[in-house]
Amino acid sequence: MKANIVNSFAAGLLISAGVCGAVYFSGSSKGENNSKKATALTEEEMKTNLANSGYVILTNAEWEKQLTAIEEQKKEATTDKAKEETAKEEQPKKDAEVVSRTIVNVASGMTSIDVGNALEQGKILDDAMTFFHEVEKRGLSNELKPGTFEVDSNMTMDEIISVIFK
Repeated sequence: MKANIVNSFAAGLLISAGVCGAVYFSGSSKGENNSKKATALTEEEMKTNLANSGYVILTNAEWEKQLTAIEEQKKEATTDKAKEETAKEEQPKKDAEVVSRTIVNVASGMTSIDVGNALEQGKILDDAMTFFHEVEKRGLSNELKPGTFEVDSNMTMDEIISVIFK
């Protein structure tokens, strides 16, 4: 009985292999027609099909021309940026040449913070608190005396302090 089962199984395998082979070799010619159509397309037809699908088709010469144009644009952009940077660098130099002169009137009862604010308003210093902290660090806050002092924006912090705290 076991031999009959094995023989039946083997016969089934042979029949199924034969059916698969017959279908494979005598199957529909759709695959053959598609492969024939793909090889039968002309170059222009292929380009149109690809263009309709959203692709861009370029020859090697066109591609090289575009690459060189992009490189030239990059070079121009870098030179334009360099020109802008040099123009920006020249502009602060011109601003730095402007000298502000101020006469500071120190009245009795004024503190170094008040003097720093006056110097900041006169565009001599950028920050009044920096002046105050420097005066405090040097221990000169009690030595502020009334008077009129002329200072300008070219002077350093040390020069300004030495003029005001004689």
